Amino acid sequence: MAIEKVKEYFRQFGMEDRVQEFDVSSATVELAAEALHCEPCRIAKTLSFQVNGEPILIVTAGDTKIDNPKYKAQFGTKAKMLSASEVESRIGHAVGGVCPFAINDGVAVYLDVSMKRFETVFPACGSSSSAIELTMDELERYSSFTAWIDVCKGWN
Repeated sequence: MAIEKVKEYFRQFGMEDRVQEFDVSSATVELAAEALHCEPCRIAKTLSFQVNGEPILIVTAGDTKIDNPKYKAQFGTKAKMLSASEVESRIGHAVGGVCPFAINDGVAVYLDVSMKRFETVFPACGSSSSAIELTMDELERYSSFTAWIDVCKGWN
C-alpha cells in the first residue's frame, strides 16, 4: 500500500510519526480540509501531468486552478493531465493519495508559488485518508523538487 511506502520514506528522516491517518476520506481538497480542520487553501494538492510523454507532478495550494497560458509558457506544451487509470502506474500513488513522496523514478516534481504564502501546508501521504504538515523548506527537502514554478490562477 502506498501509505506504507510513504511512511517508510519518512522513516529515514525520523518523521514517520508526523504522517496523519484519518477515519474519513481526505481524497479531495474539501475533504482533506475537513479532516485536518484547516482552510482548503492550505491543502497542498498534487496534480499529475504528462509533458513530452513523461509524467510530472505539480504541487499547488488547494484554492488554485492551472492557468493554461502560464502552463504552456513554462512547459512549452498544452496541459495534459494523466488519466485516473494511468496515475497509479506512472506516479506510484492512486488518485486521492497522490503526493510528491516515495514516487516512481523519473517523475519530476514542481512546486507552485501559490503555496509560498503559507507557513505550512498539508500534502497527502499516498492514501485517500492521510496527510503530513510541512513547512516550505521541508516540502522542498522531502519532495526532491525540480523547481518552483508559477502556473496557477485564482489565488492572488
